[in-house]
Amino acid sequence: MISSLFGGSSLRISPKDFPDPVEDAPLAPQPGRALAVLAGGCFWCTEAVYLELEGVLGVMSGYSGGSAETADYKSVCTGRTEHAEVIQIEYDPAHLTFGALLKIFFAVAHDPTQLDRQGNDVGPQYRSAIFYANDDQKRIAEAYIRQLDEAQVFSSKIVTRLEPLEDFFEAEAYHQNYAALNPGQGYIQGVALPKVEKLRQYFGEQLKT
Repeated sequence: MISSLFGGSSLRISPKDFPDPVEDAPLAPQPGRALAVLAGGCFWCTEAVYLELEGVLGVMSGYSGGSAETADYKSVCTGRTEHAEVIQIEYDPAHLTFGALLKIFFAVAHDPTQLDRQGNDVGPQYRSAIFYANDDQKRIAEAYIRQLDEAQVFSSKIVTRLEPLEDFFEAEAYHQNYAALNPGQGYIQGVALPKVEKLRQYFGEQLKT
């Protein structure tokens, strides 16, 4: 179960050999702030991964894909609201590219070959999705998915959805920074922390000091 949740069940190569995106935006000439919204199963886990990356300024758990009226945890957990659990990553585009964030998304943060689920977390709210904010993000994501599929990096086809970002709704306060605040919780120990350890093992040079 744990391996399937951080990509071990379908990834055919070592994460250290995971390819960089051929098509990407260049690094910005000056420091700044940019946003990316990604869905890869439970937001506690994806948040924990990206908080460790150098160049990431902040991560917020939330919901995208549905309306404001049902953007709350109890409603989203029914799987009937069209939302996905997402993270909004604020990053410095002079240090990180959108493609670099996607590389971690596919190599570490989740298994992109599982349809509407991540392991035992089942439902469309746990879908794999990239909520693109502009044409550049859509273009880079489409090209990278095509590149990974053509290279057969995974044993199954990537099912990640590309959805236009219409709204991001911040999740309840107790969800924010959940893994760091609850390191002894069983789900965190069994699912989130193995992803973080995988990041540290294979992408240690990209982490905050």
